[in-house]
Amino acid sequence: MKNLTPFVVLWLFFTSCSGDDNPISPQVPTNMYFPPTSSNTWETQSSNSLGWNQAAIGPLKDFLTQKNSKSFMILVNGRIVMEEYFNGHNATTSWEWNSAGKTLVSATTGIAQQENLLDITMPVSNYLGNSWTAMPLEKERLIKVTDLLSMTSGNDDTKQFVIKSNITYVADAGTRWAYSNVFQKLFDVVTSASKQNFETYFNAKLKNKIGMDGFWNYGTIFTVYHSTTRSMARFGLLALNKGKWENETIINETFFNQSITPSQAINPSYGFLWWLNGKNKYMVPSDQTVFQGFLIPSAPADMYAAMGAKDQRIYVIPSKKMVVIRMGVASDPDNTNFAVSGFDEELWEKINAVIQ
Repeated sequence: MKNLTPFVVLWLFFTSCSGDDNPISPQVPTNMYFPPTSSNTWETQSSNSLGWNQAAIGPLKDFLTQKNSKSFMILVNGRIVMEEYFNGHNATTSWEWNSAGKTLVSATTGIAQQENLLDITMPVSNYLGNSWTAMPLEKERLIKVTDLLSMTSGNDDTKQFVIKSNITYVADAGTRWAYSNVFQKLFDVVTSASKQNFETYFNAKLKNKIGMDGFWNYGTIFTVYHSTTRSMARFGLLALNKGKWENETIINETFFNQSITPSQAINPSYGFLWWLNGKNKYMVPSDQTVFQGFLIPSAPADMYAAMGAKDQRIYVIPSKKMVVIRMGVASDPDNTNFAVSGFDEELWEKINAVIQ
């Protein structure tokens, strides 16, 4: 080495110190990724490269299996970090969103407003005409489109079959929060305003724009969206990006921000058909009790979520640039219709063990 310059000797010394004990960290992309809308191609990111606890991944999968899950996904910056299927389910199998699909209706309503087809501050009667309820006319006229989005229509929430005779008066619109199927009248509002079938409008303005698959199942009582897990993840990614898909605005950001802000003070953990974490109190379906504290204490405070019966979930966490999807059978067979169950708290304890 006597012919080497001092600079080269120093370079050799320092580079020789970077062996297996000091590995160079793999490059972790931080830009937001959007999968192509015309194919199933989707970039991935290894959990190891993100520094996640590898020993906690097995217990998370075991928990998901034990709790009757069909599928589970985690995206970070739009890339798939985890994608798991259970109990015969696979990437091409459709599954029900249940009430998590309310967020699709919220988004579609917002799109109709940004196209100047409707105004959510206007009475529902402006779009459906008078006597769409069995309420006294002066009470019916109090119900605005925002009340359908916020669960503050003042109707009897014990009557879930949405026909005129069941939409009866309990309180003035805006004065009582109650989780109710009357939100389904938004399908009719959008249909009336757009002058086309809701599903046709939804497909053109939202579903096809982000490459989703799926369909609406119009049951006697419930209207439920069905899709693959990846399509649910696509919508979650749109929500993470406040309504933008790459460079295209699908949902106006102002409306989307409204959607994930408390829509009223009665239940601040509810926006426009989105559930909101990190607020000081919350209410749950079929109950007028006001509970103190966060909706899901173990979950990040900035999380907003689409939540459906049998624990269908889209969790969106802006601070972590993360989307989490869970589809499946009810985690607790005795608690199938409770949109906010103890499952969420347990699941987030398992997720935290992995990502922290």
